Amino acid sequence: MIFAVPIAALAAPYAALVMDARTGEVLHATNADTRLHPASLTKMMTLYIAFEAIEKGEISLDTNIRVSKNAAAEPPSKLGLRAGQTIKLRYCVRAAAVKSANDCATAIGEAIAGSEAKFARRMNRTAQALGMTRTTFKNAHGLTENGHMSTARDMSILGRHVLYDYPEYYNLFSRRSADAGIAQVANTNRRLLAAYKGADGIKTGYTRAAGFNLVSSAQRGNERIIATVFGGRSTASRNAKVAELLDLGFRRAPSNARTNKPDTPDYGSETGPLIADNGQSNNGKAGKTIRLVTAVKTSLRPQLRPSSEPAPVIVAMKDDIKEALKQAQALEVAAAASPVSNIPDTNPEARPTDLVLASVQTAVRAKQVQAPTREVVTRVSTSGGKHWGINVGRYGSRYEAERVLLKTALNEMETLDGSLRKVIQRPRGFEANFNGLSRERAELACRRLQARNVTCFMIGPS
Repeated sequence: MIFAVPIAALAAPYAALVMDARTGEVLHATNADTRLHPASLTKMMTLYIAFEAIEKGEISLDTNIRVSKNAAAEPPSKLGLRAGQTIKLRYCVRAAAVKSANDCATAIGEAIAGSEAKFARRMNRTAQALGMTRTTFKNAHGLTENGHMSTARDMSILGRHVLYDYPEYYNLFSRRSADAGIAQVANTNRRLLAAYKGADGIKTGYTRAAGFNLVSSAQRGNERIIATVFGGRSTASRNAKVAELLDLGFRRAPSNARTNKPDTPDYGSETGPLIADNGQSNNGKAGKTIRLVTAVKTSLRPQLRPSSEPAPVIVAMKDDIKEALKQAQALEVAAAASPVSNIPDTNPEARPTDLVLASVQTAVRAKQVQAPTREVVTRVSTSGGKHWGINVGRYGSRYEAERVLLKTALNEMETLDGSLRKVIQRPRGFEANFNGLSRERAELACRRLQARNVTCFMIGPS
C-alpha cells in the first residue's frame, strides 16, 4: 500500500533570525541555534576569506588560477570550468557571489590554500574568530556533506562581517548580472532584489537537505536589517518570508541607533590567518607555526675611529641655543684647566666669547658630519597632508547640494569626520565637495561611497 506523504514532512527544518545590522542586536529568532545544512550560504565564508587574502597580499584579483579536476567536476550550479584551464580570480569571485557557482568556489579555495581540505580548515578557523561557534565547514561550496553544518545565527553574523569588513566588495551581491569572463551570469537572488525596496544582497542557498536558504540585507534611510531563513519550501515562499522578516526588523529597529561595526577576526598574535599544511586551527590543538625573523641582529653603522681629541659637543636639532652655549662654555672651562689646551691657540688675544662661538661652530660642524642628510621640503606634502577632497555630485540648487553633503557625512562618519563640507557654484550647477582630507582618507571614502552606489570622485590639491 502506498501512503501519501505530506509536503510538510519532506520540508527541511525551519530557522530564522532578524538582526539590526548596525548594532548586531537580534530582533527576532526561531530555532536560530539549531545546526542545519547551510547549502550555498557557505560561499559567504569562501568569499570572505578570498577578500581577506587579497587584502593581505596572498593573492590578487588578477591572479590566473588553474582549475583542477576536482573543481571542474563539481555539480551545478557551476560556471562550466574545464580541468587545466586558467581563469582570473576576479571572474571566479563574481561567479561564486552572483551565480553561486560551485566549480568557482572550489577553485578559489584551492588557489588560496592549495587544496579544498586545507581551505576548509582555514574556513573553520575564521568562523571561530568571527564568533560562529556552532558552524563546521567541510568544503568551499556548501553541497551537502556529513558534518557540514551551521545555524541561522552564525550565518547572520557572517553576513554582517562581509557587509562591514569588506564594503568595497559588498556591491557584488547586489548585481543583477556580472561578467564572469567566459560567460555573463545572472544573480540567484535577483527576484528579491527587484521586489523588496532597499534590498542589496546577500546570498542564496539550496540543496534537498537544506531547503531554500537566504541571508538578505536591506537598507532604508539610516536603518539596515539582516534577515536569515533556513528551510524555505520554495524560492517564492522563502522570499516572501524574508520580506516579512525584513519588515519586522524595520518596525522594531530604532531609527537613531549608532552603527557599532563588528570587530575584525582575531587570529592571535603569532599564527595569523594562515594554517600550515599539517597544522590545525589554534583552538587548543597543536599546529605548525611558521615565523618570519625580521628583526635586525647586527647594526651596519660604522664604528668611530679612535681619537685623542675630546668628543665634540653634538647639537641636536631639538636643543635650544642656551643649552648649546652651556655645553660649549663647559668645554672652554675644561680646556683652560688642562695643561694642553684642546682649543686651537691661533689667536692668543681671542676673547672668551669668541672661544665659546668657536666651540659652538665646531659642535655644529660635527653634527653636520654625523647626522644623516636631511631633505629640504620646498612644498607642502600632498600625500600625507590634508589637501585632498572628494566630490559627491553636481546639483541644481545650493540647498540640494548641502542636503546631500549632510546626508553623506552622517552615513560615512568614519572617513569624513573632521572634513569641511563646501558647496561651489559652477555654471552648470552646485558641486558638493568634502575638503581637508588626506589622499588615503579620500580614496577610502570614495571606495566606500561607490560601494553604496553613491557618485564620488577625488579632488587633488589645487
